[in-house]
Amino acid sequence: MNSLVKFVQDEFVEKKEIPQFGAGDTITVYYEIREGEKKRTQFFKGVVLQRKGSGTSETFTIRKMSGTIGVERIFPINLPALQKIEVNKKGKVRRARIFYFRGLTGKKARIKERRG
Repeated sequence: MNSLVKFVQDEFVEKKEIPQFGAGDTITVYYEIREGEKKRTQFFKGVVLQRKGSGTSETFTIRKMSGTIGVERIFPINLPALQKIEVNKKGKVRRARIFYFRGLTGKKARIKERRG
């Protein structure tokens, strides 16, 4: 049964071209919002906290600061409204999931940039 689900996902779910990114990277996600008949593009720029799952069910969590309040959003990789992903900075972190980043403020919340 599991192989049947995997086969259907591989065959019928379209794959999007997305850049390589991971935890600690600063990315901008452009996605489409429908309001009635109108469509508009909105972006969400922040630090990637984690990538979770595999294949078509993969998701990633982004955190940004809106004033003094932290806002997190989870995006599925194959979301139809997802238009493009830009990698702004590559971050140098030692973990795959940086949930400790939620508790940091000010200068402690800076992530060193990875070269290359």
